[in-house]
Amino acid sequence: MAWPPPTTFQTLSVLPLRAGLGLKSEHYRVILDQVPDVGFFEIHAENYFVAGGPMHHSLGRIRERYALSIHGVGLSIGGAGLLDRAHLAALKALLARYQPQAFSEHLAWSSHGGHFLNDLLPLPYTDITLQRVCAHIDQVQETLGRRLLLENPATYVEFAASTWDEADFIAEVVRRTGCGLLLDVNNAYVSCTNHGRDPDAYLTRLPLHAVGEIHLAGFAEDVDGAGARLLIDSHGAPVDDAVWALYRRALCYTGPVPTLIERDQNLPPFEVLLAEAHAADALLAEAAATIPMLQEVV
Repeated sequence: MAWPPPTTFQTLSVLPLRAGLGLKSEHYRVILDQVPDVGFFEIHAENYFVAGGPMHHSLGRIRERYALSIHGVGLSIGGAGLLDRAHLAALKALLARYQPQAFSEHLAWSSHGGHFLNDLLPLPYTDITLQRVCAHIDQVQETLGRRLLLENPATYVEFAASTWDEADFIAEVVRRTGCGLLLDVNNAYVSCTNHGRDPDAYLTRLPLHAVGEIHLAGFAEDVDGAGARLLIDSHGAPVDDAVWALYRRALCYTGPVPTLIERDQNLPPFEVLLAEAHAADALLAEAAATIPMLQEVV
């Protein structure tokens, strides 16, 4: 069952129009003791695929005070095989337990033939892939009884067999399934840099009306075999200035959208991440003040 096409982000996410942080166990104590001014927290679903324990205890207490986004990293929506029904059932139970304001997954694959790969791998953008991805998203949304937000990937290689541009492929998935878009601005910058494309042009081809959440993160930098610049979506550094600038331009198209600061490696003190979240809050407030003026001009 395909959901009706989204018209505004309010139909996709009810997260506060604030910046949030990825929730790490290292920060449970400071969050519970100090109740910092954060718009929401986001967890990786698979970290909580157990019935009980200290992580659920802390998350339950944090959920009492904050909005929550749940981000899946292992559903393998782009995989060639069938979706793992046990994985989907575990997701359904987790969402029922915490009633998050948003749920998201990746346009990628990570399992095949019963083997699980600890990476989010790219897929060929063909008609066959499009049909399979849409069928998988329909199954997820029907099982969970809610829309998902589909995240644009960070990629380092592309398939010669692709017949669709990535942004057009994502727009068609959104149109056919009614899912929303998790706009990862860092992924957009990383992929476009790696493939020699203009990130602004890529951005404007995406279905920006369907953005329900934005991700910002830091990347690592290397060179490929030909000596060209190669960016890695590492989540191990502060948000780069170029990504902040692209985010600011993205908000001109979307208006204010709930925005997550992701950091999974080289975890700094909580106060450092909080400062990044507040920097995003300032840009969200700027967008909220600017968009009505732009609409009046139009």
